[in-house]
Amino acid sequence: QVQLVESGGGLVQAGGSLRLSCAASGRTLSNYAMGWFRQAPGKEREFVAAINWSGGSTVYADSVKGRFTISRDNAKNTVYLQMNSLKPEDTAVYYCAKRSGLGVRSSRDEYDYWGQGTQVTVSS
Repeated sequence: QVQLVESGGGLVQAGGSLRLSCAASGRTLSNYAMGWFRQAPGKEREFVAAINWSGGSTVYADSVKGRFTISRDNAKNTVYLQMNSLKPEDTAVYYCAKRSGLGVRSSRDEYDYWGQGTQVTVSS
């Protein structure tokens, strides 16, 4: 069993930055890829970014490429999402998720544990 807890969300003006954290307990994350997803009101949950088990490989949605950075600290069992140049369309609940394997994937079906989410609101 794995528990994932996100933090770091909040209200920020367009152009600002936030850093989300995802802390895990119950199992070490160092053997698994991790991902961030987001869900805006009335929309499907969508892929944002993923990182492989070692941190050596990452993948991003086109909508956040160049603005967001995913990273991990396996010693702290924590994954991060640095979000810069935020836009109002980034407003959503952000979820971290654990993959059942080592490599990066963008499909929700590839992830077996999810956090409860943290709200990010970007004002214009």
